[in-house]
Amino acid sequence: MEKRRRVMLKLSGEALADKAKGGYDLEIVKNVARQVKTAVEEGVQVCIVIGGGNIWRGRTGTEIDRTKSDSIGMLATVMNCLYVSEVFRSEGMSTEIFTPFICGSMTKLFSKDGAVRALSDGKVLFFAGGTGHPYFSTDTGIVLRALELDADEILLAKNIDGVYDSDPAINPDAKKYDTVSIHEVVSKRLGVIDRTASVMCEENRMPFSVFDLRVPGSISDALKGIINGTVVTAD
Repeated sequence: MEKRRRVMLKLSGEALADKAKGGYDLEIVKNVARQVKTAVEEGVQVCIVIGGGNIWRGRTGTEIDRTKSDSIGMLATVMNCLYVSEVFRSEGMSTEIFTPFICGSMTKLFSKDGAVRALSDGKVLFFAGGTGHPYFSTDTGIVLRALELDADEILLAKNIDGVYDSDPAINPDAKKYDTVSIHEVVSKRLGVIDRTASVMCEENRMPFSVFDLRVPGSISDALKGIINGTVVTAD
């Protein structure tokens, strides 16, 4: 039996937000759903992780304990997955949300077997709650799930159009890479994903790509293997 392509897609919570009102921009989320639906109909197995930055960032609550702040961030990702999953359903897809901790009847407790079964049933999977532990970001969470599920690659849809040699918001002369090795990302501390996640990718030879979520068709292209951003190779 031919192996179906299995992709982990990370969506930036901030990129899904309504910039004026906060929360969510429904049209952006619907657009993402339609792009994913096309790929699923073509046989791609899609798993999604969503950041919580539109609601809470890990270091937002500097006045409170870091562990509690990270716990709030994990719950923010659960809220995002619940919302985006329902939009996906309204666009005609079947979905399942997995978390590393029990959330009543709202999600299912993650297991590899359960996730693989759901993918085999043609469902789009959402992984919320990160790793379930503080001090780990959703970057680390998506790499962990990608490795557990033997994913072919990770696609990072962000509010930036690729990997740069320095912060383009600070340095107007920052150079964007079309292709860069994960070894270079780690050794130069390029910061496109957190260091723990990038080291895990390097040690386990997991490739990933970075592109701008808001560019029309960027997710659809990425799910077809066309990256309008930066490809980070496992070499």
